[in-house]
Amino acid sequence: MTVTLPELKKGFERVGYICDDSTALTVFLTLELKKPLLIEGAPGVGKTEMGKVLADILNTNLIRLQCYEGLDETKALYEWNYQRQLLRIQMNRNLEEEQVKEEDLFSEQYLMERPLLKAIQAEEKPVLLIDEVDKCDPEFEAFLFEVLSDFQVSIPELGTIRANQIPVVALTSNNERELSDGLKRRCLYLCLDFPSLENEVQIIKAKVPETADRLAWDIARVVARLRRQGDLRKKPSIAETIDWARALVTLNHSRLDGKLVGETLNLLLKNRADQELFREEIGRQGIEEVLKQGGGEATR
Repeated sequence: MTVTLPELKKGFERVGYICDDSTALTVFLTLELKKPLLIEGAPGVGKTEMGKVLADILNTNLIRLQCYEGLDETKALYEWNYQRQLLRIQMNRNLEEEQVKEEDLFSEQYLMERPLLKAIQAEEKPVLLIDEVDKCDPEFEAFLFEVLSDFQVSIPELGTIRANQIPVVALTSNNERELSDGLKRRCLYLCLDFPSLENEVQIIKAKVPETADRLAWDIARVVARLRRQGDLRKKPSIAETIDWARALVTLNHSRLDGKLVGETLNLLLKNRADQELFREEIGRQGIEEVLKQGGGEATR
């Protein structure tokens, strides 16, 4: 699973994940140093996609733990299959032999793996994506960085289970709360922002290659203008930009205008307050001004 930096960059290009050299270098060092990678940034900048892309590049399994308030060890690590245990007890109830022993009921066949244990016990090194870690409680975060420190877990009935392979770990955070220093110390850090105009065009062309050059630049300019609108509740994500490009290509459009942007606005702004803000603060005239800007491939 070892990859060189040039191979990693080619892998990003192959799957259409556009990133700068600094990002590629940080990911490469994560793999070489066998350290978790903490990726912070606004929603929609490609943090979760990084985990998926790494699994693709490394040709391995992706194991995902989605964090949320109230997440605890039983949902993240393991729990016992109580239904199977109860069934075993019922099946042995009328036997003359000694009743089922406790150690029989708490053997591996009754253990239900959750993402963390599944990643630790995997025979081949997986990519473990711990998504939106800032949404979990501080208590679970403390448990998490202990697991990531030693890559082993203790199950009272079975003992200590050590990792067969240290997984590639990517944690994402939307900065909803400050993460602990303990977790940060165990990770390499990567901050992702929305792509530049040129990079967004590259992303559009990579994901929707049939997009005309002029249309790709029009889309990138409009999306950049929307993201600069500070009062928006939710800025358009990269995924929404790609969906918009696919929709426009499906409708056989090769360029944008203010009217078309207004008609398809619901693909980018997905709450009523943001749509009303767009009409009040930007509107058709504002979009037309954005589309008149030259440079890049806009005039081709």
